Amino acid sequence: MPRFAANLSMLYPEQPFLTRFEAAARDGFSGVECLFPYTHAQAGVRAALAASGLPLVLFNTPPGGWTLEEAEAAWARGDRGTACQPGREAEFRAGLTQALDWAAALGCPRLHCMAGLRPAGVTPEAARATLLANLRWAAPLAARQGVQLLIEPINPRDMPGFAIQRQAEAHALVQAAGAPNLGVQMDLYHCQMAEGDVAARIRQYLPTGRVGHFQVAGVPGRHEPDVGELPADALFDVIDEVAAACGWQGWVGCEYRPARGTQPGGTRAGLGWLHARQARQKEKMGPMGQAHR
Repeated sequence: MPRFAANLSMLYPEQPFLTRFEAAARDGFSGVECLFPYTHAQAGVRAALAASGLPLVLFNTPPGGWTLEEAEAAWARGDRGTACQPGREAEFRAGLTQALDWAAALGCPRLHCMAGLRPAGVTPEAARATLLANLRWAAPLAARQGVQLLIEPINPRDMPGFAIQRQAEAHALVQAAGAPNLGVQMDLYHCQMAEGDVAARIRQYLPTGRVGHFQVAGVPGRHEPDVGELPADALFDVIDEVAAACGWQGWVGCEYRPARGTQPGGTRAGLGWLHARQARQKEKMGPMGQAHR
């Protein structure tokens, strides 16, 4: 069964960030992820993790800026990463180095290396070459502290101009970079929005060893996975099946907006899909924790 991590930048929006960790543990999540932890003190995030007993499994590199204090402003002005942008290589390196410091402090084994928007006047070929060069620089640095770097295709409707939009593009970049600790963050929501045929793409790409992390949300509203047209439960079955065959043991990040928004208890009220999934798995495993044959 996939392990589910609550994305604390989106779930429990009615609560302060540092109280969301304990809420996720109480509601049955096995781990947590977030977009950016940088606006909080490392000690505060470490304490929240320790109190919850949950691991932090993923967060993003800074979207822009030379310091972490500038990252929030960079996101607000529309920066979505600098890795593909010629002329910002030094800024990318500064952000990646700072993100690795946070990963070490928080015990996080994965970073989403944000590719960014292709700037006006920059050809796709030039953006790809810059991205590839930055990934080849970053991967060995991350490998030295045991961190996996991930790149993510993001659909053009939600983020027009993002440098990577389709699964094939991301996998080709990973292959070209040739770094064993570089992988793809496969967001089923973005995959469905950009290209569809999600089950077939899971079967195609998960056995390659290049998929480092999944994320999920309902389509098209980006609400709970069981809301909308994406057959999430059936896709979790596909992940189960393929993972069992190829030995994948990763996480599914729940990066969605609760349908009840900021209503108190709204996130918990929408977790029927998770609890039903966990009940099915418990029944499947049997009383001794072994899968029934």
